[in-house]
Amino acid sequence: MSDSDASSDQRLPRLRDDLIGWFERHQRDLPWRRRRDPYAVWLSEVMLQQTQVVTVVPYFERFLSRFPTIADLAAAPLDEVLGLWSGLGYYARARNLHRAAAIMAREGIPQTAEALRRLPGLGPYTAAAIATFAFGEAVPVLDGNVARVLCRLEALELPDDQTHPILKERSERFLDRSRPGAFNEAMMELGALICVPGKPRCLVCPVAIHCRAHAQGHERRLPLPRVRLEKKPLRLACAVVRRDERVLLIRREEKGLFGGLWELPSAEIPPGDDARAVLARLGLVATADEPIGVVKRTLTHRLLTLELWPCAMWPRKKDAAAGSERFVAADEWSGLGLSTAMRRALEKVEKSRAR
Repeated sequence: MSDSDASSDQRLPRLRDDLIGWFERHQRDLPWRRRRDPYAVWLSEVMLQQTQVVTVVPYFERFLSRFPTIADLAAAPLDEVLGLWSGLGYYARARNLHRAAAIMAREGIPQTAEALRRLPGLGPYTAAAIATFAFGEAVPVLDGNVARVLCRLEALELPDDQTHPILKERSERFLDRSRPGAFNEAMMELGALICVPGKPRCLVCPVAIHCRAHAQGHERRLPLPRVRLEKKPLRLACAVVRRDERVLLIRREEKGLFGGLWELPSAEIPPGDDARAVLARLGLVATADEPIGVVKRTLTHRLLTLELWPCAMWPRKKDAAAGSERFVAADEWSGLGLSTAMRRALEKVEKSRAR
């Protein structure tokens, strides 16, 4: 379909009405929909980046209970923020959330997508979502759900790639500029509940009559599959250094995988190398012939394996930042920012001590 055809698309007024009417009747009862203030919208949209709704709900409620305002979040120590975030993944989001809260506590919340993008951690999609849901700005929100819906409505022979120019153009074309927030949220809800991957529920879809892929019998074939990147293995030797009933943890640098979180001292084991030799290069001596536990975790792009090796005393680095190393008891873990993998590792360490 050419751009001129799209501009004269007679489906759009009826499609918009049908979609928003369905959303008003069938939308999920989600906590961020009960309070539409900009802080709640911003917090929910950051948490929902690459994370399912069912996972986000309890984290969202805990965050609002502990940090009811942006000023409360800005004033909190980063350790406490990371501790509440533990298990939600993609920890750069928590660090950026904390940084952005400090900016907004001083300067107020930006009210346009363009201005919101200047805050840490806000890309085009998240900035547009906050702008339209909190402030009613007439900008399209193009996430994976919306991209999939558009591919089917337009029978586009494309993957559901939110950065694709054609999908960006179509999202602008379809937007209901008189009701942008309702339309954007309805498109997202349709993709989450009805126009799902693989087997869309066309029999109960409120806009099936307007869908070109459905008319052509191609709704299950579209969008086209994306090329999936192979997950690379990452094997780490983790040193378990004890002092009485406490275990040594160190804080990672802010950047990179699990940045700013606490962990057992660790180093990557190159293919073909020996874990004990890797630890020896850190100045550690493994006191066992095999690890006391192994934790495996699948990340977005990596297959993570943690090998837990009991070791002699940690040789503290002279240039280590103050407060970056500490011995921690099991009852203190909950207050620290720990990745899910590291939390499981510490649970194995505690069980090995009890044996």
